[in-house]
Amino acid sequence: MQIYLPIAEMPVSVLVLIGLGAAVGFISGLFGIGGGFLMTPILIVMGIPPAVAVATQTAPIVASSTTSVLAALRRNALDLRLGLVLVLGGFAGTSLGVWFFAAMRRAGQLDLVITVAYVTLFTVVGGLMLTESVRGFWASRHGRARPARLGGDHAAYMAWPLRVRFPRSRLYASVIPILGLALFVGFAGAVLGIGGGFILVPALLYLMRVPTSVVVGTSQFQILCTSFVALVLHATQNQAVDVVLAVILIVGGVFGAQFGARAGRNLRSEYFRFLLAILVLAVGLRFAVELGLRPAEPFSIVVQEAR
Repeated sequence: MQIYLPIAEMPVSVLVLIGLGAAVGFISGLFGIGGGFLMTPILIVMGIPPAVAVATQTAPIVASSTTSVLAALRRNALDLRLGLVLVLGGFAGTSLGVWFFAAMRRAGQLDLVITVAYVTLFTVVGGLMLTESVRGFWASRHGRARPARLGGDHAAYMAWPLRVRFPRSRLYASVIPILGLALFVGFAGAVLGIGGGFILVPALLYLMRVPTSVVVGTSQFQILCTSFVALVLHATQNQAVDVVLAVILIVGGVFGAQFGARAGRNLRSEYFRFLLAILVLAVGLRFAVELGLRPAEPFSIVVQEAR
């Protein structure tokens, strides 16, 4: 069954999109991430213009994150105080990212920026996460337990000024690095059409030492708020949100997220980290291969509107 996308200006299969939405929604619920880092590349490979794919994907992220946040609230698995600090920094990053997105689109460099950013960000983050996971498996296999964190045993940046106590996450840390992290995640999310969970979740786990039990819910809360702002800004300023495409992806994504959230509750933390690392690294390598391939149309002619 084919349907025409008015903003993307192309026909697509409804059943294929619903299936993809359900699969990505399952992964989103499983790992507590927005899922955009998977769906956006898939949409681009399907031929949907990168600008439309990035902007439209924020709508399914909002929908799937809403269901995940509600589930986390029911399980008391959300640090609301930490989440509000992350949202504050995320709003600033999102606004900056939407402005940068529009500037690169006007300059005709948006496609290149998105591809290079995916390669750099995903391979670096995925590689670091995979290294950390392998070290943990190796230590556990050889009977060497990882040293427990002692009271006050934090990185130096956690002791910067403006320290705040987060009882639910067992943290007493400066809000400066937390706001900086949130700003970066919000910026990346707006430019690349991703929720940013693949950055935020490992950062909270490894850098902030937030317990795994509240990481997913807290990251989803931040993703929900910042993605909603990105969706509104992309729709009003860039006019790049395809409502028809968004609705189809939401239907599949919400359905899959419910099953993913249930499966995630039974996933051990060490396997959780390892599988998430493999997933992130695979997406980065996929775009790295694309950079080395010769394009099907090396040259193109576009009619520019008179200004």
